[in-house]
Amino acid sequence: MLPFDEAVTSAANALLGKAQLPANTKFDVVIDPLIDGVTGMQTVTTRAMGARLTQIIKEGYPRYAVQPFSAATVQQGPLILIGTLTGVNGERKSEGLREAYRICLALADLKTGKLVSKGLAFAKTDGVDPSPLPYFRDAPIWLDDAATSGYVRTCQGTRAGDPINPAYLDRIVTAATIADAIESYDAGRYADALKLYEVALTAPGGDQLRVHTGLYLTNLKLRRMGPARKAFGDVVDRGLNNKRLGVKFLFRPGTAAMWVDPHVGPLPYPMWLHEIAARVSKRDTCIELGGHTSPTGSEPLNERLSLLRADSVRQSLEAVAPTLRKRLDSKGYGSSKTLVGNGHDDLSDALDRRVEVTVTPCG
Repeated sequence: MLPFDEAVTSAANALLGKAQLPANTKFDVVIDPLIDGVTGMQTVTTRAMGARLTQIIKEGYPRYAVQPFSAATVQQGPLILIGTLTGVNGERKSEGLREAYRICLALADLKTGKLVSKGLAFAKTDGVDPSPLPYFRDAPIWLDDAATSGYVRTCQGTRAGDPINPAYLDRIVTAATIADAIESYDAGRYADALKLYEVALTAPGGDQLRVHTGLYLTNLKLRRMGPARKAFGDVVDRGLNNKRLGVKFLFRPGTAAMWVDPHVGPLPYPMWLHEIAARVSKRDTCIELGGHTSPTGSEPLNERLSLLRADSVRQSLEAVAPTLRKRLDSKGYGSSKTLVGNGHDDLSDALDRRVEVTVTPCG
């Protein structure tokens, strides 16, 4: 296991130096922003990795010319570099308390639709900042999404010569517009971000979680509450269709009291509750509210705390829609299903203190 900077360099050299490409030929390459391999979020460290990869290419690999990740560039069929940073435990599995990070890099040829190289390394946790960037920090819901899963599956568990995952390949042009929108949001240019999300929504493959989340966040920032409510409801419907969504009813570490993010202030929990209740009420299903905690403290206490968190949300939903009372159940999972798992109990692992809404059969 290497120090983090050395691990990034090692994975990059393996990726770029062993690519299955014609010799003495130059290639344009674009970098689709790297993400966390479990949550799909961009973090402080994944962004830094992207900058470091650009530097490595420019300083040591003149056959590659880094180009902007834009729709126009992608349509020309360059090489595309993607990567995931995944926290792993002592058995190198992405569960429990994370003790190291797995760096996975992949280089794909958009003209052939296949991977041309892979790079892998394991890094120590020192120097890694898994805090999510503003868009991902502010996103109200986490759920499995085809576009993000396609990105991860293209990088992980593959080798040179394998095809690019179709769910990723089919959305790659729109992904560039979404990346621009996320960058605008992170920079506080909310009106610009909104326009880009609206463009992405009407593009092929644009009907995806990141776009609907972006429409919610930008409308909320611009105080356009009607469109924000609709966009949030659309995200809820996507989760209910997938039978599972993790809502960021965030709690203070060690308590069942709601946590206020100092970066964004009080969250619009009443609006969230009303939209979740309204969308669930339209369906002939029952709902399990599953509470979660970070992997600190004793597990019996974590299980009890997570149940209290789930009960808190259940009671809030019942107050909004009493007719749902017989269709709601709550369960505490403790820290058995952490997504981040670093045990920091801060902004970086806020998702581990979530409540998940899972669709279950009634009766």
